[in-house]
Amino acid sequence: MTDHDRRSTGHQGNDEPQRYAGFHDPVHPPHAPAFPEPPAAPARAGTRRRHRAGRPVGLITAVALAAAAVGGGAGALARDLAGGDTAAAPSGIAGTAVSRSGTGTVAGVAQAASPSIVEIGAATDSGQSTGSGVIITADGEIVTNHHVIAGASGIEVRLGDGTTRTADVVGTDPGKDLALIRVRGAEGLKAAALGDSDTVRVGDQVVAIGSPEGLTSTVTSGIVSALDRDVTVSQDGGGSGRAQDRSSAHGGGTGPSKTTYKAIQTDASLNPGNSGGALLDMRGEVIGINSAMYSPSAATGSTAGSVGLGFAIPVDTLKASLDTLRGD
Repeated sequence: MTDHDRRSTGHQGNDEPQRYAGFHDPVHPPHAPAFPEPPAAPARAGTRRRHRAGRPVGLITAVALAAAAVGGGAGALARDLAGGDTAAAPSGIAGTAVSRSGTGTVAGVAQAASPSIVEIGAATDSGQSTGSGVIITADGEIVTNHHVIAGASGIEVRLGDGTTRTADVVGTDPGKDLALIRVRGAEGLKAAALGDSDTVRVGDQVVAIGSPEGLTSTVTSGIVSALDRDVTVSQDGGGSGRAQDRSSAHGGGTGPSKTTYKAIQTDASLNPGNSGGALLDMRGEVIGINSAMYSPSAATGSTAGSVGLGFAIPVDTLKASLDTLRGD
């Protein structure tokens, strides 16, 4: 009962004359009794006593509610007194790579997926090229682009913890620009979660992770700009991180050293060295293997950086090719 209610209750105890509020003749008050009622003041005093009696209850409740922030026992007491429920702490989401608190955030995706993305260095006759790769098994299977390791005489992989390991080619599919390599003697690596590219929609938010220009574990974000883009790339690499990522998204002709495939287009920034890295959805699942960027040539002949036109091989294409890449 609020203070306002108690004051109203106290006034209802008065026997002061009341007048009828209608339109009839006024009602005269009755004759005073022989033994008049005690004055109204005691009733008001009684009301004040009730107020004083009510204050300790309010104080106890306030103290109990404040104690609910201290620990579980006090929280239970406050729940009993106030009739409230306590909220359960957030927990992880089964089957995804991102915890509940990180779901839908670039930071959450990056934290969960970065340990599964590696930098690949391939030694070729023309020099050293740099690309990226995605760990798909704990014992060291890594998927990348064919053009990243094409013609390589030696392959080194830099893992998320900074260590460098030697890797061997397991199988390649130049027509799909895919390759599978394996780190020697690896165990206990964190494999990426492979998603479903058939569910991807234009406008979905995505995250790209790779090693552009050798900058390991670089994270960029954007959206899916288009689906089923025809992308033409060179099959023989290029001997350098910049040249290996040049592609034509509109025709360009297919010759003995070129291949064309359907790709996911994204405006997430991709640069030379991102090839073979992961394009991820906001659950931290791989939906594509970054493979190319549109990079118009400058007047000097050098290629420019990202212009917001990047392309990734759909992960469903990868999953359908794994048996072939493994030689099964």
